[in-house]
Amino acid sequence: MAAASGFATSLSSTSCNNELKFDFRSNALCSRNSPYSSLACFPPRTRFFCNNLRYKVVMPHTKSFRLNPRCEVAPNAEIQSKPSSLSALELLKTSAADRYTKETSSILVIGLNYRTAPIEIREKLSIPEAQWPQEIGELCALNHIEEAAVLSTCNRMEIYVVALSQHRGIKEVTEWMSKISSVPVSELRQHRFLLSNRDATQHLFEVSSGLDSLVLGEGQILSQVKQVVKTGQGVPGFDRKISGLFKHAITVGKRVRTETNISSGSVSVSSAAVELAMMKLPEVSHATARMLVVGAGKMGKLVIKHLAAKGCKRIVVVNRTEDKVASLREELKDVEIVYRPFSELLTCAAEADVVFTCTASKNLLFSKDEVQMLPPVGPHVGGQRLFIDISVPRNVGPCVSDIKTVQVYNVDDLKEVVAANKEDRLQKAMEAQAIISEEVKQFEAWKDSLETVPTIKKLRAYAERIRASEFEKCLSKMGDDITKNKKKAIYDLSVGIVNKLLHGPMQHLRCDGNDTRGLNEILENMHALNRIFSLDTEMSVLEEKVRAKIEQSQKMVS
Repeated sequence: MAAASGFATSLSSTSCNNELKFDFRSNALCSRNSPYSSLACFPPRTRFFCNNLRYKVVMPHTKSFRLNPRCEVAPNAEIQSKPSSLSALELLKTSAADRYTKETSSILVIGLNYRTAPIEIREKLSIPEAQWPQEIGELCALNHIEEAAVLSTCNRMEIYVVALSQHRGIKEVTEWMSKISSVPVSELRQHRFLLSNRDATQHLFEVSSGLDSLVLGEGQILSQVKQVVKTGQGVPGFDRKISGLFKHAITVGKRVRTETNISSGSVSVSSAAVELAMMKLPEVSHATARMLVVGAGKMGKLVIKHLAAKGCKRIVVVNRTEDKVASLREELKDVEIVYRPFSELLTCAAEADVVFTCTASKNLLFSKDEVQMLPPVGPHVGGQRLFIDISVPRNVGPCVSDIKTVQVYNVDDLKEVVAANKEDRLQKAMEAQAIISEEVKQFEAWKDSLETVPTIKKLRAYAERIRASEFEKCLSKMGDDITKNKKKAIYDLSVGIVNKLLHGPMQHLRCDGNDTRGLNEILENMHALNRIFSLDTEMSVLEEKVRAKIEQSQKMVS
């Protein structure tokens, strides 16, 4: 059942060698002995993930899996039930507690990007940077979400969470995404991708390194990952694991760019937008075409710089304030940069041949009716006004493209530009993957070590209580005339014995990535020590957290 690993699907068999096959055409799990009977069926377009492999697209082929049950039951064997004094309700509670005891918290990423979802879907889920702290609070208010972070750019919208239960966490976050975007859950499932733990870590490291970008190796995404950390500082819910994950991602992004030079000569979304405009304009008009840039933020500033590098001598910039435009004038003294307020937007568009829009506005800046009223452009630029819209949500209405004298392009149309720049950086991307694999191992070791920290603390406290008690008993038997040196010697002896005895168990609880023990073995050691020394509480830490969150949400409702 490798493909369904990590999900709440459990099957049993009476034969140790019974072989099952999962038919991806019918989405059914069948017995090879009885090919006409289905043991389990799954809805169409179901995606399956496991720890070592991740499936983003379900291909129509058949895979075989072998079940190895824990025990074999003879055909005529009698199974006698043991009498139990527990009620059905108590048994249910016990099984729930056991489930939470065996399940550890997971790092998940639930998201959409330019590969999985068109801009029409992405723009509905786009979250402005100023709202990230508020959204973290909303996510952490969900019953099974402990920590959260939001990464929302023009090419992706990804939610990173620490979930107390993997399946419930995915369900709650997906429903939350549906709620804020008004996109039905069924539609989100068609476009989202899901990754957990090691795969989620590797994905973020690839994102920060520019390997998952539309423009391979682009540097702006690292700044956006840094902004997640900056925005999350002090926000409840942006805590140890998620904060550690994003800070490590920044380190990885810097290391990849330093050691591979993957960003050298690379293009960004902004430069790709300028390249696209130059591809669509007649070559003779490159220096004379009238350029309008709407928005002077990070994206707009880069567009202006790339236009200047292409030889544009005059650029009109529409922005809310003139401050950023003035600083650009100082930086690009050879270019005439003209500032205009938003109240003159349509007037400026009427005088422009090419319009770049790069604002964070959630409202359309150009509708079909408004653009139809603009005067036509001259034949020297091909007779068509170009709108290059690199905003998410889009600033130019999709219906504007219906106008014959207008050409509209958005971020999804940049793929033809970046394809030409991609091949020469693929070798560097392979070098980057080696660095990422090494860094993933380090982060996973740090994260795994956190699971055993409570047990290590409880075991040390337990041993210290016994040591202190026995030390006091020893001193009381030796009388009041004991010297300070003897008392210190006895104290040092007791501490030394405890440390020597704890050294072995502690070594088997630590996970630093340098030994051959896996997380499962370390967690088994942890549970064994909890049982042997009675360190367990009545309910597991995960169950306790879930109950506390549910009680808190119920109080807020009442």
